[in-house]
Amino acid sequence: MDVQSISELDPAERRALFERDAGLEEIRDDVAEIVHRVREEGDVALREYCRKFDDVEVGNFDITDEAERAYESIDDDVREAIETAADNIREFHEHQVREDWSYETEGRELGRRFYPLDSAGVYAPGGTAAYPSSALMGIVPATVAGVDHVVAVTPPAEQINPVTLAAIHAGGADAVYQVGGAQAISAMAYGTESIDSVDVIVGPGNRWVTAAKAEVRGDVKIDMLAGPSEVLVLADGTADPERLGAEMIAQAEHDPHAAVVTVTDDVDLAEAVVEEIDAQTGDRDREDIIREALANEASGVFVARSMSEAALFADQFAPEHIYVEADDEDALLDRIENYGSAFLGPHSPVAAGDYASGTNHVLPTDAQARLASGLSVDTFVRSATVQRLSEDGLAELRETITTLADREGLEAHAHSVDVRFDE
Repeated sequence: MDVQSISELDPAERRALFERDAGLEEIRDDVAEIVHRVREEGDVALREYCRKFDDVEVGNFDITDEAERAYESIDDDVREAIETAADNIREFHEHQVREDWSYETEGRELGRRFYPLDSAGVYAPGGTAAYPSSALMGIVPATVAGVDHVVAVTPPAEQINPVTLAAIHAGGADAVYQVGGAQAISAMAYGTESIDSVDVIVGPGNRWVTAAKAEVRGDVKIDMLAGPSEVLVLADGTADPERLGAEMIAQAEHDPHAAVVTVTDDVDLAEAVVEEIDAQTGDRDREDIIREALANEASGVFVARSMSEAALFADQFAPEHIYVEADDEDALLDRIENYGSAFLGPHSPVAAGDYASGTNHVLPTDAQARLASGLSVDTFVRSATVQRLSEDGLAELRETITTLADREGLEAHAHSVDVRFDE
């Protein structure tokens, strides 16, 4: 990895950095077929796809009891870590719960009421790494929101990771099923003989999962179309290159397609970060994945002409995670609006949010932080407005309503108001 100057990036390099995508288009047709077959054939298709993609013969999809047993059987220190993380996630998300509100003005009582969705489905990834933390990030906010029935799915295996199952149980899922990939998303969206359909589907997954969420969106609510993990490290000359390199590597180990970036106005720091990345990468268990991620077109170490230019670069990049280490982190973050979650200062690694600080790690990627928010209690809630007008309140608005209704050619609308004042 070489240090690059922001001012010298050509248009193609800028597009690779700022116009990232999850690569869904090339698998769209295959995913559509999977979704359709599960919708039409139910459990029969699910079992076939479990054999094809997971090399597992699945008898009973329901493993709710197995998740409870896993919780009881794991080591005490792991169970305690899961509970601590769950408690912190629950506490943070409880602050997001919205209260019904109303106000009165000129004969009108207006308000908004909030209702939890009836059911939610949470995808807990398996594959190259198990993510018990992702199970908590999806299940706990749903329970805090008041969702009545929370389902979790995780890919089948000869031995499903017991820590993932334990986290699913600790989070408060009502039912757990062993099914993964696009087929799991279809099962939760449309239901099968074994799995009930849900109102909302959340949770990270590979691009097949993401493409399936895109396919079912509209028939069911989804959280977002999230791609590979991202971090942008924003630092001035006061930062420690060893910490910055560690942040880059930590996100790179998620996925060979992860986007990991450092931007600074200090050339010496940038060069030191590259040296640290080289030095630290060889010590990591997932070295091959890390090196692939570091070689991505959307990854790199960049030098800006000023911290103002560095902050502008960060805002355009719109990262999933932004880690800021500088003389004044707050002042830098105040210049930036587009990011999923921010980590300020030398003692705030992204891993804290990934696991246990309490914030949610299901966040927008591919520059979607410009448009979308991360997973929250709001994901599991819908709202409705309420109003009551007095006679005087309606009289005050009568001419406004009828004038606009007449101009729109909706005479019956105007009449519905006038009739209330007929002798």
